[in-house]
Amino acid sequence: MPSFSGDVKNELARLPLSKECCERAELAGLLRMGASLTLGANRSLGLAFSTEHAAVARRTLVLLREAGAMGTEVVVRRSRRLGKMKSYTVRVVPGATVGVLLSELGLSPEAISSGGKTTLLRRKCCRVSYLRGAFLAGGSVSRPEASCHLEYVTTNYQFAELLQALLHRLGFSAGLTGRKEDYVVYLKEGDAILDFLAMAGAEEAATAFEAARNIKEVRNQVNRLVNCETANLSKTAAAAARQVAAIRSFAASGGLAKLAPGLRAAAEARLAHPEASLSELGAELGVGRSGVNHRLRRLMELAAEQAEG
Repeated sequence: MPSFSGDVKNELARLPLSKECCERAELAGLLRMGASLTLGANRSLGLAFSTEHAAVARRTLVLLREAGAMGTEVVVRRSRRLGKMKSYTVRVVPGATVGVLLSELGLSPEAISSGGKTTLLRRKCCRVSYLRGAFLAGGSVSRPEASCHLEYVTTNYQFAELLQALLHRLGFSAGLTGRKEDYVVYLKEGDAILDFLAMAGAEEAATAFEAARNIKEVRNQVNRLVNCETANLSKTAAAAARQVAAIRSFAASGGLAKLAPGLRAAAEARLAHPEASLSELGAELGVGRSGVNHRLRRLMELAAEQAEG
């Protein structure tokens, strides 16, 4: 069964390419999050980016070619382990064009692993594109049926701070925490995740997220009502059982015959209908719910007095 994160990434990876500045920003975020440098002859630089999503691999390849990268290829590997998915590695063979590309993207050779700042983030549209690229490379979001959680995972603290700052600048209250040797930038509020998906361009995923969240909310509300009703029924049943026991004890000593007609009728009605509610007993006796409650409470008091005497 495909993951919700996979559905989101497939949708984002199929978005039409937009302005050149946004393409560069998306590629910069994607490479900074998930690419590694390779070395060729004469210490020339190359790139390698791996993913389990075919659509993300295609997106990366297209963005690289649009940016002028030469010698690109995709290598597909199928895991020998049962149930494991294919992996896709997008490569740019080492050459002079890679260094030029990294410079244009604001990624020095050190920045791929250390996460330096880039000059491509002056416009809001480019900041959104950058976050989309980083999400494609190293983001995930839980299914809305479960707890709401969207996160970026990176091994570099500076890069995590940059992602958090970009999200804050776009109006999101993003958290930052450590997880073993990784740093996690996250959103936990359902409304924030919904807004993020829509902002990034995953409209279908946002609609599915909202629908599932509404269903979950309705289901939780129904469960609360059912639980409340069950608790009320349990209390009613327990109270009725105590009343029946007290009335039977009182009747065993001949006490019912000495009661006023109203109390005796209430006692007989409770014995005849041990599972009935106060409203149902009231309909039987022709009195209100409070009247029945008062009579039964008085019967309980009389039974207690008799037991003490």
